[in-house]
Amino acid sequence: MTNETVPRVGRDEHVFAFGPDLRPVLEVDPGAVVRLDLNDCYFGQVRTEADTPDTLDDALINAATGPVAVRGARPGDTLVVDLLEITTGPQGAATLMPGRGQLGHLLEKPATRILTVEGGTVRLNDHVTFPARPMVGVVGVATGGEVAPTLDAGPHGGNLDDNLNAAGSSVLLPVRQPGAMLAIGDMHAAMGDGEVSGTGVEIDGTVLVRVDVLRGVQTHWPVTVTPTHWVTHGTAVEDLTAALDAACQEAGKLLVDEWGFSVEDAFVFLSVACDAGIAQAVHPCPGTVIAKVKVPRVDACPLPFRPR
Repeated sequence: MTNETVPRVGRDEHVFAFGPDLRPVLEVDPGAVVRLDLNDCYFGQVRTEADTPDTLDDALINAATGPVAVRGARPGDTLVVDLLEITTGPQGAATLMPGRGQLGHLLEKPATRILTVEGGTVRLNDHVTFPARPMVGVVGVATGGEVAPTLDAGPHGGNLDDNLNAAGSSVLLPVRQPGAMLAIGDMHAAMGDGEVSGTGVEIDGTVLVRVDVLRGVQTHWPVTVTPTHWVTHGTAVEDLTAALDAACQEAGKLLVDEWGFSVEDAFVFLSVACDAGIAQAVHPCPGTVIAKVKVPRVDACPLPFRPR
């Protein structure tokens, strides 16, 4: 398939919320490959270090490109989004606000840093460079009824802010409406677990995805599949323990229901072989805390779902 034959959705086609009534800008068959151009999370408002977060229009934050409908996807199915390629632009930004994040109490005023990306390397300043790790923060579908801003995460996906949502991974999302209505945004050239200041390297770019449908199977929360692990997620409003409980319960349910683990064996396996972590801890208040549990793809449970 050439670039000319891959359908493309431009960054001018976007949403700022996931709800039950999304209308697609493109409709494709299961198995199709689609290219989406993404805005940076600031919608182009941050170009220099003078563009601090207190000067921005918050109504333009976190646009997600789409929605893309997948023919035949129905409530009760799972949408599979294979992240094939993630290509960033050359310049990104990170912003700071007093009171936001784990060191926010040390800040006297808002600040912005412009970071450049070249040859797989991010430059913070003349002395600090580090490897780029491109990923997408927002991957979501239409909700069952509520309207969820793209800044939020939930069972529909949305602003999961998991740096494992990178090229080579797949994101599994529960379909709540016909067509699923996929939208993607909030690209980062790099982002650490927790995103403790509130931003990654926020950047525009392009993502190439393949979409497919698993019929008649579904998780409550989104699941990411990497080459080495499958990863459950859980969200809660400003409560990391509740978010971790949700992620653990999702992983345990899959081990028991799909792979025949006893509850006791699943609990032991989660404790001794799996890694619990934080995807996101600083969404705007009141916001969502996002926990994740990484389950190794061993022979006893190589995928979230047993092949049908």
